[in-house]
Amino acid sequence: MLGWHGLDEVPGDWGCSVVTIGVFDGVHLGHRRVIERGAARARELGSPLVLVTFDPPPAEVVKPGSRPARLTTARHRTELLAELGVDVLCVVPFTVEFSRLSPEEFAQTVLADRLRASAVVVGADFHFGHMAAGDLETLRTLGDKHDFTVEGVPLVTGTQTVSSSLVRDHLVEGDVEAAARALGRPHRVEGIVVRGYQRGRTLGFPTANVESPPQTAIPADGVYAGWLRCLPVGNIPAAYGGARWPAAISVGTNPTFDGVPRTVEAYALDHDDLDLYGAHVAVEFGARLRDNLRFDSIEALVAQIHADVVQVRVLTAS
Repeated sequence: MLGWHGLDEVPGDWGCSVVTIGVFDGVHLGHRRVIERGAARARELGSPLVLVTFDPPPAEVVKPGSRPARLTTARHRTELLAELGVDVLCVVPFTVEFSRLSPEEFAQTVLADRLRASAVVVGADFHFGHMAAGDLETLRTLGDKHDFTVEGVPLVTGTQTVSSSLVRDHLVEGDVEAAARALGRPHRVEGIVVRGYQRGRTLGFPTANVESPPQTAIPADGVYAGWLRCLPVGNIPAAYGGARWPAAISVGTNPTFDGVPRTVEAYALDHDDLDLYGAHVAVEFGARLRDNLRFDSIEALVAQIHADVVQVRVLTAS
């Protein structure tokens, strides 16, 4: 997949293309429907599929301080888009000046002049231009003027409209299974493994303490079943490359130990000797087991962790 940072990187001799547009945070099942339809249209026309997205997300510029939690890192989103058949990822810097383009200016400058769109495929709820003044019908009218077709794809799976906001709501509630159904895969939190208090090691359950980027969408506090994946990024031990282990995951402040800053920690089942410090990992959430609880003794805590591990084995095996 090719990558362009801004419209100035579009080659001067670029031919016609099929274009889809959006933030695509999470690349959920609704997004997949749009992109897969765009890829099919590109095959029909014998043209590449160009996906236009924005950095930072428009909401951060239009409504400063509103920054929604991010469901995917830029790198993971790029991987997911490539798997769906996107030929070119065009990341447009979203500035105040760019936000002031009218729908007509957007259609002419971005779609007609730069990308030479012959077809545009977007979500049925698509809005664009200054103050989000343009909608699907506006785009169709402009498409007639600039000689490109427009197709709106409903972001629906079954009877439910899927959105990134819906996925975030599920995560705030700790309903990672509902989030996974909307995403089409387990939600994951990426980050670097850093040194924590190492209490898990003393209890017989050493955990990877994951430091994630700011604004990462992290599920509600609790204990979860899922997986710990070692990502092929940076310097990692060769034996760990691409590994994915069933894991018991804790999100929260460890109330038994009087609370610490909120953390995401994962214990890889049956792997007590991993040295992951500095590794880039992903914690994938499969199912919620329970709330974080304060235990009266270390023995009670260890007994509960043993019970949690049993549940993790069953859930991840299925």
